[in-house]
Parts: sequence; C-alpha cells; structure tokens
Amino acid sequence: MSEKGVTDKVYGYLAEDEDARVCKDIPESACNHQPRSFVLMLLSLTLTKLGDSLVSARLVLPWMLSALGAPAVFISALVPLRESLALLPQLFVAQKLREQPVRKWFWVAGSFGQAIALALMVVVVATLTGAALGWGVVILLAVFSLSRGICSVANKDVTGKTVSKTKRGKLSGVAAASAGLLTLLTALVIIYSPPLEADNWLFLLLLGAGVILWTAAALLYAGIPEVSGATSGGGNAVTEALKSIAILWRNGQFGHFVLTRALLVAAAFAIPYIVVMIQRQGESELTGLGSLLLASGLAGLLAGRFWGRWSDTASHRVMAAASVMSTLVMLATLAIFYWQPGLFSVEWIAALLLFTSAVAHHGARVGRKTYLVDMADQDNRAQLTAVSNTVMGVVLLAGILLGWLDAAYGAAAVLWFLVAIGLLAFVSSLVLPNVSGD
Repeated sequence: MSEKGVTDKVYGYLAEDEDARVCKDIPESACNHQPRSFVLMLLSLTLTKLGDSLVSARLVLPWMLSALGAPAVFISALVPLRESLALLPQLFVAQKLREQPVRKWFWVAGSFGQAIALALMVVVVATLTGAALGWGVVILLAVFSLSRGICSVANKDVTGKTVSKTKRGKLSGVAAASAGLLTLLTALVIIYSPPLEADNWLFLLLLGAGVILWTAAALLYAGIPEVSGATSGGGNAVTEALKSIAILWRNGQFGHFVLTRALLVAAAFAIPYIVVMIQRQGESELTGLGSLLLASGLAGLLAGRFWGRWSDTASHRVMAAASVMSTLVMLATLAIFYWQPGLFSVEWIAALLLFTSAVAHHGARVGRKTYLVDMADQDNRAQLTAVSNTVMGVVLLAGILLGWLDAAYGAAAVLWFLVAIGLLAFVSSLVLPNVSGD
C-alpha cells in the first residue's frame, strides 16, 4: 500500500471519516490533503504532549530541583514562569504570524527552540549545583516557554486551515490519549527500574528524551501541506497588539469565552494543591515521581479521545462538565481533609483523586481549544488566539498569589477558593453559544 493509502486509512479510522473529501470551514485547496495534515499533526502533537509530561513544570522540574538541592525560591517560580511566558508574548507574535501566508514554520522554529533549551538544560543539570543550578534551569525554562508560545499561536491557525470542523476535537483528543499511553509506559519503567547510582541520571534521561521528541515533532510538522492564507491585519506589533485587545469588548462572544477560560484555570491550579494535601496528610507512596506520572498518563490515555469526540459536537458542554468534575474532586479532597485525613494514606483513594483531577484538566483543555478554533475563522484565528492567551498569561501570573493564600491559611483555603471559581466556570461554560458540530 502506498504512503497516501496508509495515511488515508489511518485518518479514516482515527477521525471516523469515511470520506476524507468532506470538509467544513477550511479552504477547498486544503481538502484533498486533509488526511496527510491530520496524521502529521497528530504525530507532532503526540510527541510534544509526551514531552510535556516528561519535563512537566508542575511535577518533574520541581521534583528535580528539590532532589538536587536547589533553593526553594527557584522551585516556586517554575509554574508561573512556565505558564505565563508561554502566553504573554503571543499577542505580539501573532502580528508577525499574520504577515506570512504559510504559518507552519513558526511552529517548527518554536519546536526547535524548545529542543535547544532542553539540550542546554541537560548540560546545566550535569554540571551545576545549588543556586547556579536553579538559575540555569529557570533561565532555560523561560526560553522554552517563549518558544512554546510561538507554537501555540501557530498551531491553532494551521489547524484551522488544514483540519475541518468536527475533526479538530478528535485530533486533540487522540493526541492526548496517545501521549497518555506513552507517559503511562514511561512511568512504569521508572517505577520498576532499579535505582540509578546518581540522582541526576533519571532527570538527564528525561530531559534528553524531551530533546529528541521536540526535534522529531518539528521535522514531522514541516511536512504538513499547508495552503497559503490571508495576510491582512499586519503592522507594527505593539500598535496592532494594543488594538487587538479591544476585540474583548467589541466581540461579546469572544469576551465571554475568554472570561470562561480564565475561570477554567481552577481545574489546573487544583492539581498541585491536591498533591500537597496528599503529601502533607498521607505521606503516600503515590507522591513518588513514577506514580504521579502514572496517574497523569492514565488520565490522558482514557480521557483524551472521549473529551475530543464530545468537543466536536458541543465543546462548551465539555468545558462545563470538566468544571463540575474538578469541583467535585476538590470537594471530596476537602471532605477527607476535615473528617478522615488518614484516607490520604490509602493508595487507591489518593490515586483516584489525582487521576480524576487530571481527567478534568484534560477536558478543560480540549474543550476550550476546540471552542476557540471553531468560533474563529481563518482570517482572525491567530488574532483571537493571541488575545486570549495574553489575557490568560496575566491570569496565570496572578496565580502566584495562591502561594500566599496557602502560606497564610493553608492548602484547604486555596481549594475552597478554587471551588468557588470552578462553580462560576461551570455556569459561564453552559451559557456559551454552541459553535461546534455541523
């Protein structure tokens, strides 16, 4: 069977599309290439999602700095730095993106940038200790995050030009599920491997794997047959960026979506604080690196495709369901904390809390990504993505204040605050208009 025949067969199975020539909301010239675009993008996203798990700023990098003796100040800076720097510059990047008729090269460059940052991080971890190690990792994480921001803007635009509506959620969901399976296998290897003689060898291996994954992803993405798009709306980056912000109140539906997305951060912020409560109260073995990766990988494997298929018909309801699930997990965690804290030491209970939190987080991510791509068109998709991400960068940076709330009143107070935010996210998601489906 020819390469095209294999691609069409894989696309037909994964996208559940018997006729690859049926296209919605993409240029007619891209329709015949949709199977190849879908498969290449799926492979690229699977590799980078796996890489995100192996070098996670929520789990692996904090664990690494703690194990290698870096000062705590660097550990507390990882998540806000990783999330905000990946989002804040996107409004300015989008202006340059819109000047180019073919945008996939932005993603390729950003992916190579992430690979280079991780390669240098390998050198830092192998040669430095203490504060020098902390500074090296934080600076390179900043480079990694800025490169990631370029990829984020470009990918939504390329997806909107090459993969039709009703297939985008499946693309994101299958990629998450595939990466979840690979993360699961990696976690099992870590759990059952004999201990390494030097503490940093495991982290060197994980970072090195990240270099390979992002390099391979860049090469695959370069092969996507993207057609030329509109280049209107370019101009001075700062001036155009400031003008773009006004779309938040000029476009009521988009402004509502951005508000909903801001409220959905409760699902993401909840996870590390649930982990903190398990560690402080239960001292469970699930706090081991391999076990946490196992829970995260299993969640991605089982939830990704389900959320993706549902998103293609009603992505706003996916966001609402994810909010409810996350809120219920937080309430269950609080109930255990107040009445039966010893249950945190029961491995299956701790595992269930971590797993369900990760499932909810996957749903929130797949739902809001699909909603944004389906709501926009090929002329404004990059702009809407950049504005949304810039606002979210500010919101995520404000998440540093949760650390103050934790220090002053404890992790339970943080979860109560996030429960309130989660309920607001549920209501806001439900009243969004449906932009997915036929």
